Amino acid sequence: MELFLRTGLFPFYNFTAMKVIIHPLLITGNKQFLLPLAECGISAGFPSPADDHLDNAIDLNQELIRNKDATFFGRVKGDSMRDAGITDGDLLIIDKSLKPASGRIAVCFIDGEFTVKRLKIEKDAIWLVPENETYKPIRVTEDNEFLIWGIVTNVIKAV
Repeated sequence: MELFLRTGLFPFYNFTAMKVIIHPLLITGNKQFLLPLAECGISAGFPSPADDHLDNAIDLNQELIRNKDATFFGRVKGDSMRDAGITDGDLLIIDKSLKPASGRIAVCFIDGEFTVKRLKIEKDAIWLVPENETYKPIRVTEDNEFLIWGIVTNVIKAV
């Protein structure tokens, strides 16, 4: 398992609450993938003509990824984080270079499985807190094999 943690290549695991399948983010060279951007804002109320505002472009790699060497994608399977807006099939952007902190959503490795939960860091304990009342928080103890693998920075979802 140590080899997998160093290289970022992971086997698939079976989870009862949430499954995260990790894939390395592949960014080749300085190649950009530019898409049209409507900078005027997208109205959620009355429609606004925006054709005149599509002159600019956005590179999603620049927009969503802070540290390309430490960034990975993870596909969510399960519903333990649904109240945080993370649902089955969502694509997580995970940054391994960010410091864990209480309140952040993290992908963690615990006892041979990957899971995504909100961190609650106390003086004498770490808790992995689901965002679905169906599931109970997990208290990490010294008996657990545990690693905070990375911090979730963005969620990409299909609508």
